[in-house]
Formats: sequence, structure tokens, C-alpha cells
Amino acid sequence: MNFDQAFHTLLGHEGGYSNHPNDPGGETMWGVTAAVARGAGYSGPMRDMPTDTAKGIYRDLYWTPVRADELPAPVRYAVFDAAVNSGPGQAVRWLQRAAGVADDGKLGPVSMAAITAADPEALLRKMLAARLAFMSSLPAWPAFGRGWARRIASLMENAA
Repeated sequence: MNFDQAFHTLLGHEGGYSNHPNDPGGETMWGVTAAVARGAGYSGPMRDMPTDTAKGIYRDLYWTPVRADELPAPVRYAVFDAAVNSGPGQAVRWLQRAAGVADDGKLGPVSMAAITAADPEALLRKMLAARLAFMSSLPAWPAFGRGWARRIASLMENAA
């Protein structure tokens, strides 16, 4: 999966405009929070944020930092999706733990060697299990847990 395909898939999970009172991210459009959008230079109303703006944000702040183009295909989208939900550092830590290396949140040569040498399906299972365990411990789980669990289940199903 390349970035364009990943972005298209992600929009299916993130949807359009949202301003849920229980969402710690607050107001979002295409899954991009207002804080992230403002930090990336977007100053217009969130409801009007173009998908091309969101696409640039996702590429620059999530896809590129997790080195998605260099990851094994079976885990590429799951790592990107985790970065979007929990930040690139957390997504990389889950991947590193699944690969059995130190989890510093940075994909250096040791991590990349272990990740590329690992069985990709086992790597994906371990990473998604760690992600689900983490997310189920969050205070927002009662409000969003069903959707998060379905999202992770979809990642498991599509990888099979």
C-alpha cells in the first residue's frame, strides 16, 4: 500500500467533521484536530479544511515519521493508522516491542533490521494486540472504544 492508498483508506475511518464533547482532540476534520491543523499552517474553519490539506498533514506528520515506505507491506498501514490515532512515537514503540527491540520510538538501523527480519504477520498481531491493550486503558474508551476496537479488528481482518 502506498501513501495515496493509505490516505484513502484512512478517510474511511476518520470521516469528515466532528466535534464530539468526549473527544480529547476536540474539533476535527478528516481526523485532523484543530491544534494539528493550526500547527501545520491551516487557519480556516475546520469544517472547510480541504482534503488536500489533510493529505499533506498526514504525509508530513504521520506517514513520513514512521518511515512507512520502508516498512514491510503487511504492517505499513497498521503503523500509519496507529500513528494517526496515538502519535508516531507511540506507533513506533508498539512496532519495536513487537519486533523485540528497545522501544525508544525512533526507527533506527537496529529497529529496521529487526522489523524487516520478523515474520510480518506475527509482527502485525503483536503490534495490534499492544495497541488494543493500550487503547482499552484510556479514559476515552467508554465513549470511543467500540469504534477503536472495530478499527483494529478491521486491520486484523484485512491483513489476513
